[in-house]
Amino acid sequence: VINFHHCLYRDQQNSWARVVLQRNSFCFCSVEKVISYECCPGYEKVPGEKGCPAALPLSNIYETLGVVGSATTQLYSDRSNLRPEIEGPGTFTIFAPSNEAWASLSAETLDSLVSNVNIELLNALRYHMVNKRVLTDDLKHGTTLNSMYQNLPIQIHHYPNGIVTVNCARLLKADHHATNGVVHVIDKVISTTTNSIQHIVETEESLETLRAAVAASDLNSLLESEGQYTLLAPTNEAFEKIPREMLNRILGDPEALRDLLNHHILKSAMCAEAIIAGLTMETLEGTTLDVGCSGEELTLNGKPIIANKDILATNGVVHFVNELLIPDSAKTLFELAQESEVSESMNLFRQAGLSSHLTGSERVTLLAPVNEVFKDKRPTVDSNMRNLLLNHIVKDQLSSKYLYHGQKLQTLGDKELRVFVYRNNLCIENACIAAHDKRGRFGTLFSVDKMLTPPSGSVMDVLKADHRFSTLVAAIQSAGLMENLNRPGTFTVFAPTNEAFQAMPQGELNKLMGNAKELASILKFHMADEILVSGAVSALVRLKSMQGDKLEVSMKNHVIHVNKEPVAESDIMATNGVIHAVSSVLQPQASRPQERGDEPADPALEIFKQASALSKRVRVSVPPSLLFPFAAPVYSRLLARMKENSGGF
Repeated sequence: VINFHHCLYRDQQNSWARVVLQRNSFCFCSVEKVISYECCPGYEKVPGEKGCPAALPLSNIYETLGVVGSATTQLYSDRSNLRPEIEGPGTFTIFAPSNEAWASLSAETLDSLVSNVNIELLNALRYHMVNKRVLTDDLKHGTTLNSMYQNLPIQIHHYPNGIVTVNCARLLKADHHATNGVVHVIDKVISTTTNSIQHIVETEESLETLRAAVAASDLNSLLESEGQYTLLAPTNEAFEKIPREMLNRILGDPEALRDLLNHHILKSAMCAEAIIAGLTMETLEGTTLDVGCSGEELTLNGKPIIANKDILATNGVVHFVNELLIPDSAKTLFELAQESEVSESMNLFRQAGLSSHLTGSERVTLLAPVNEVFKDKRPTVDSNMRNLLLNHIVKDQLSSKYLYHGQKLQTLGDKELRVFVYRNNLCIENACIAAHDKRGRFGTLFSVDKMLTPPSGSVMDVLKADHRFSTLVAAIQSAGLMENLNRPGTFTVFAPTNEAFQAMPQGELNKLMGNAKELASILKFHMADEILVSGAVSALVRLKSMQGDKLEVSMKNHVIHVNKEPVAESDIMATNGVIHAVSSVLQPQASRPQERGDEPADPALEIFKQASALSKRVRVSVPPSLLFPFAAPVYSRLLARMKENSGGF
């Protein structure tokens, strides 16, 4: 087990050693990591022996400082006259800055300390001390220790990843025992903390815009209250990077502004050392920020934006950021779309003159097809397209997690849309949600996988209006199923086209058309009493037909198949169901086609009369010989008889 500050283990010789992971401060981003092994405190190596088998006698704290690599702290203890105290009797803990920590101080700060060693330097060192022995097991997260300088508090954070910080200085080497206490080595020189987060905001020149925003949103009391917070403080520069129109809108909207600021406040104090790549941090708004890497820089939500870190306050810590982290809840629908794969859709809404619905205070939900939908062809925006786009805007601001099966949604185009909940998908009519919804200030964005088709008429209305299904419509009427498909319901119909009937063997067709009961059974085998859109099909769905047998519906190469037959066109939506056009007549497993005589029964004659009449109504100017090429020789005589009886088509 490797911990970031110290780990102990026994080797086979029962001697103590320690594994130390040396790394760059703040994150692991593209920085070489070196694992080194060193003796644990109080042990040393013996030539020819493994590990660190030799125990050393304990020394006082002053002598121990030189042993643990904090010679500069030892030197300054001598100069400030602290040495007699830490050599003498008592029990102390000292958080000793490493030699590198002292060297990293600015020349001005270091000069102010060493120029007045008996006061400034001595007080600084005593602030690093506690008047009792404190081991790492005692360093609990969120606790404070009273220092030996005016009892001012030292803040301790012990994070789940093993990192321990002292006033946000990382613990490098821990638990070095001495005769009169214990020494911990830290990576910074810590200073006293007397100001709240609010005081830092009020006094820092680079936070002037933030200061005004905090006052306008009434967050002053929170930032000066007791507690432990982290403020990711946007600088003036960060606010200036935002488009002026967007910034003015947010600053002028108290709710959006409060969401924006709460998105920059974490629920706990997070020192920079604890913010590592892969971490997810929860904000006061309830959203999360993802920590990542860009080269050697730490990123928040993909942006390397941290400019200044670890400004410690009495109630938390402040990190300056040079870009605003704008939550979805403060954005318009157009702003949400900029970070989603729906830019082509948004261009269509703009061209259709519908921008006002997506940028104002109207509460709506936008069903925006993803860019992939338009990869082959981008539709022309005319009056029909504008009406269709209006039906992609749903009245009211919705959340997908509250949608339920059968729910009805009203659009701005005055259409009613249905919600379908499947095991693997959530769909609105034929369009299924392709990504997590984004909830903005007034609108919610649903990215969907196709252009939505609002239903228009019942299943029978749709079939009658499409000349491809004239034979099917005649068969449905003959089988007595028309009334069923006109009533309210939830039907799925795999609708054979005229070509599907034409492709049937002559004998099989004779039998089917001459037997009304068998015809009804076959047609019911093409129907189910539940709506199944293509988006609900991933691998295999077994759908019970109205005939009783199961239909096997699958997806192969992005094409829906039923009983292994490809669907010619899917998702033709109706008010009481969905139609999928198929190019073959499906047969139940037990069906066995048989040849029969050359004269069809009367029901077949009636079916062809109906199909002929339907063809005339939809203005199909196709000669009967082409419309029914399977008619010879049996049906040539049938057609001749129909002409005699009815005076021709």
